[in-house]
Amino acid sequence: MNQNRTPLLDAIRSLIDTHPAYFRIPGHRLERGISSRWTDRVGTEIFAYDVTETPLTDDLHSPEGAILEAEALLAALYGADRSFFLVNGTTCGNEAMLLSAALAGEKVLLARNAHKSALMGLILSGASPAYVMPEVLTAWGIQGGVTPAAVRRAFEAHPECRALFLVSPSYYGLSSDLVQIAEICHANGALLLVDEAHGGHVYFHGALPAGALAAGADMCVQSMHKVTGALTQSSVLHIKSHGIGEDILARVADNLRLVQSTSPSYLLMASLDCARYELAARGEEMMRRALALAASARAAVCALPGFRCMDRNVTGVSGIAGVDGTRLVISAKELGLTGFALEALLFEKYAVNVELADYENVLAIVTYANEEEELERLICACADISRAYAGQTGAGKTGQDVFLPFPPLPRQAATPRQAYFARVQETPWQEAAGRISAQLIAPYPPGIPVVYPGEEISREAWAYIECFRKHGRHIHGLETDTVRVLCDTGAL
Repeated sequence: MNQNRTPLLDAIRSLIDTHPAYFRIPGHRLERGISSRWTDRVGTEIFAYDVTETPLTDDLHSPEGAILEAEALLAALYGADRSFFLVNGTTCGNEAMLLSAALAGEKVLLARNAHKSALMGLILSGASPAYVMPEVLTAWGIQGGVTPAAVRRAFEAHPECRALFLVSPSYYGLSSDLVQIAEICHANGALLLVDEAHGGHVYFHGALPAGALAAGADMCVQSMHKVTGALTQSSVLHIKSHGIGEDILARVADNLRLVQSTSPSYLLMASLDCARYELAARGEEMMRRALALAASARAAVCALPGFRCMDRNVTGVSGIAGVDGTRLVISAKELGLTGFALEALLFEKYAVNVELADYENVLAIVTYANEEEELERLICACADISRAYAGQTGAGKTGQDVFLPFPPLPRQAATPRQAYFARVQETPWQEAAGRISAQLIAPYPPGIPVVYPGEEISREAWAYIECFRKHGRHIHGLETDTVRVLCDTGAL
């Protein structure tokens, strides 16, 4: 296909060029009705592209023209059978994959570190989850990958599962062995669904981890806004059939209508069309630049006293099959600085913004659009911090960084959907052991949920969480001294 085309962008331009008498939504009438406080700062032309469905601009929920052609170009670029534009982010794509993969009462395997949108998909679908545990990369205090051996054991224990849902690559750029995992899924008659939110770019350079579709995934979702130039909230869903679950794959379009806005943003969709065009035209060049910028910064940071930066030497351990070299995972732990403290210093003193922080690291995402000067500012800031905290090595170490043995997975008394729609009550955390949780509880890091909605807060799980709580560690789902639990499990 001719990847030099941008059919949706061109269709919107064609509409604008008709100088229409416009009586459709949105009400700002192309660029004319936007607040001058905004247009005085950014100009007006972009707002003319914020249109709706017209005979020229097609319909996302039933595409026949420009959108269908743009999605076909996207599918051809990624080697998919069918691709869909998403305007509600990767969240809605994950929901649609799970809604399509399993009906109410059917079972799916879920990596225990899945994004919370997977939990939303389970609540919507009514499917029952069985879990597969990712490894933990203890040297960095973060989650690693899911091993093929763990997937094989999970299917042996739950052969009725219709699909496996996992994240690869992770936020930190660590990927699982998707080739082997796909083979195991297909041998068990199950689909492989991949949350590839952080991997839309990996298809365009051989030094990056293998893409999910190329590795054998049946469906994957990518956040194209994260590193490939689309606007925030712009994502895509790809399907590649391997002869399994054709009836399931046919449901995806219907389920996307369920979870996507009926007023899709044409700005977001045009940005997807243009991001695809850029990747097709110069994707390898873009990734080469990002990798080179990141590699240079990584070497410079690693040379600083008290700093370290993750590299590819973690490949082959903790279930990690590949590392995205455009991600800089930086630790100043040897200087006594948590990732949170390092993030605050970088932002407040040096105006260096990183993507996230945890107890041990900060994460900086490098893309083709970064300038060398920005990487130099990061390096100089780290060098200044290294000098300032020299001689304080070991300060602040309290033993909190030692990982406890992860408790056995709790008993599942209800599905996430049942727990979500059940009557709940707040109960003091000190009295929560033995109750059925109505919420997810996950100490961070490593970010792996200890308890999912519908699971018993076992004494082992309670003790594990309590250890984090006593030390003041951050816990998703337990921000206060109370927890939501089910009132009556006998009614389930």
